[in-house]
Amino acid sequence: MENTITRSERCGTPLFPSKAASSSGLYFQLWGSVSGFCLYNELGVQPHSIYVQEKLKEEFAHFYVVVTLQTKEQNDSFVHSYFRFGMELGRPTLVPVPDVEMGFEKIVKIALSLGVSKQQHAVWKLKAERMRSMQRMDLFVGIVTSIPGIDNHDANSLNQAIGSIEAIAKASKEDILEKTDLSAEKADIIRRFFRDPKFYLSPKLS
Repeated sequence: MENTITRSERCGTPLFPSKAASSSGLYFQLWGSVSGFCLYNELGVQPHSIYVQEKLKEEFAHFYVVVTLQTKEQNDSFVHSYFRFGMELGRPTLVPVPDVEMGFEKIVKIALSLGVSKQQHAVWKLKAERMRSMQRMDLFVGIVTSIPGIDNHDANSLNQAIGSIEAIAKASKEDILEKTDLSAEKADIIRRFFRDPKFYLSPKLS
């Protein structure tokens, strides 16, 4: 997961935005003596615009706003602004910290946790897809090997060269011989199995 941290001076307070990939947002705000409007201005949100606040949160799968409150005055100002403006920005809403160092520590921890979570999710999806693929292949082999004289090797060869069972059913004897290592006898059995009712309806001796 890639993170970039840049610094900009706006509203008289430093802002450190960090956008991780395209699914998460990290914003660092040093709370100043100015009003809570500064934070909203930094993020391009009007304090009383609930719609815009919700759209801002919907833009990211994860959205965090870390706010540094170094003094009692800043804490009181933050609490006042929080209730006055209904500050419902991030998920969680806001992450208050007592100093700049802890603010950056929080940002790093959040970024790393998001990266680990995303990586674990990708691994889980890969394992799940692999399991589904194996199950589909097992089902395919089971169906194809039910054809008299066709074994697992033949089924795998047909899957790689011809494709689905529907494609095998439509393939001619010549196609099977050209694209696989099956014998002419087995290619003929497959063709007859899918196209000759007298063949696939007749009793087979094992």
